[in-house]
Amino acid sequence: PYTIPEEYWNRYSDDDIPLPRQVIDQAEQDPHSQRLLKVIDLWDKPLPENKIRDARRAYFGACSYIDDNIGKLLKTLKDCKLADDTIIVFSGDHGDMLGERGLWYKMHWFEMAARVPLLVHAPARFAAHRVSQSVSTVDLLPTLVELAGGQVEPGLALDGRSLLPHLQGNGGHDEVLGEYMAEGTTSPLMMIRRGEWKFVYSEEDPLLLFNVANDPQERENLATSPDHREQLEAFLAEARSRWDMTAIHQATLASQRRRRLVAEALTQGKLKSWDHQPMVDASEQYMRNHIDLDDLERRARFPQP
Repeated sequence: PYTIPEEYWNRYSDDDIPLPRQVIDQAEQDPHSQRLLKVIDLWDKPLPENKIRDARRAYFGACSYIDDNIGKLLKTLKDCKLADDTIIVFSGDHGDMLGERGLWYKMHWFEMAARVPLLVHAPARFAAHRVSQSVSTVDLLPTLVELAGGQVEPGLALDGRSLLPHLQGNGGHDEVLGEYMAEGTTSPLMMIRRGEWKFVYSEEDPLLLFNVANDPQERENLATSPDHREQLEAFLAEARSRWDMTAIHQATLASQRRRRLVAEALTQGKLKSWDHQPMVDASEQYMRNHIDLDDLERRARFPQP
């Protein structure tokens, strides 16, 4: 939720908070964006400006909250004389549209939702520099293996590629593949980001092609441009050879049916959360196991007197 303790809320004023740069009429949105607006219940219900600003201010406060806690971690490492012998990797799982294009949360391949922070701090091993290539969090596993002095087993079915060349300033790959089959989709929504190009592929929705270098706000869909027909066809051929969309679609529907069956069964008798259930003897290892998420959501909706 877009909420933060008062201390962090007060670090900002309304004047510090920029409003979204892009306001797009709902009728002009791509079909997936239109579905998302309905999923989050904002179709024909535009948020007032003050609520947009409040949400963004809380988000800014949340970023400052994280910054402060990373600072505590760095200080502890220094106090324990471990700062020079620790590699720190900071990342996230998704961005947030924060009202841009009228959208909120994630669930799309637009830059605001898909981009995450990724910092590697190891001054004794790598000179500080910015990496301009597009990389992915799936690249972290082979990277961490190599940083620890190991090697990924040859032939292992692994999508990620080591970021060590990037960290050493020797270039490296510039490609991210994305697959999305969750909220708002009626068919799989795939993405190829390579260099300055982003291609969003669906067999049901219109294709999207953006030159992110020239069009960072992704306003001009070049998929309909005759001048970029060759580029589009190359991406489309690659996507169709890479993904069996029919098989993926059927597997997704089957997974949904199984999970709906389980969810319905769990409504009988005492409700049991099934988000994450580790072995009984390891139950104290997981923070999620210390709270009942379902109960938490019920309390949020129906506050206790």
